[in-house]
Amino acid sequence: MIKYKRILLKLSGEALMGLQPSGIDKSVLDKYVSQIKEVVEMGVETGIVIGGGNIFRGVQGAAGGIDRVAGDRMGMLATIINGLALQSAFLEAGVSCRLFTSVKVESIGERFVREEVVATLKKKEVAVFSGGTGNPFFTTDTAAVLRALEISAEVLLKGTRVDGVYSDDPEKNPAAVKYDSLSFDEAYEKELKIMDLTAFTMCRENDLPVVVYNMNQPGTLKRIILGENPGTLVHR
Repeated sequence: MIKYKRILLKLSGEALMGLQPSGIDKSVLDKYVSQIKEVVEMGVETGIVIGGGNIFRGVQGAAGGIDRVAGDRMGMLATIINGLALQSAFLEAGVSCRLFTSVKVESIGERFVREEVVATLKKKEVAVFSGGTGNPFFTTDTAAVLRALEISAEVLLKGTRVDGVYSDDPEKNPAAVKYDSLSFDEAYEKELKIMDLTAFTMCRENDLPVVVYNMNQPGTLKRIILGENPGTLVHR
């Protein structure tokens, strides 16, 4: 039985790199699209927020001497490039998909309008959201929460390289303990780095549950949709 009928999936730009130092690994992209297609064909209304860290990150640009506002705008454009790649891969896989942006690039993507996006989702078309929030100083995690709330998503799914939230970085500390479930307050008290504080606070204040899971494990997304918990559920 389907547990979530409308979801917001947050994908990092870095996830698209695969083993490359930067850019987009087409084989990785196709694997993600295949997993998402599986749940779309189950009737799940799916929105996706994509990051741009595989191409450019505003914070890193600022550290290198680039003006922070200009750097963040460059990062927004990077997410649009990734959004185009996602849209192309979905269409290639036979999945109807529309690319929405938070900034004006009319010849590339459609401007985000909530009512138009909801209509798209109801038609079981994938909606890809790019451009972040359209404002500097906000991360794509915050953009993901914002879009999830705007489209009334039932859950925010955060695809990562690990299978949930741990007490420490499991890639560096083999003794790190995985949490199957956490309250927002527990995650805050333990100072667990699930997402940036602005995004995390928005989830807590609006009672939006978050599931952190490993996007690189085939079938995991479908298991979550069916009500299993292969990752970590963060909730009120």
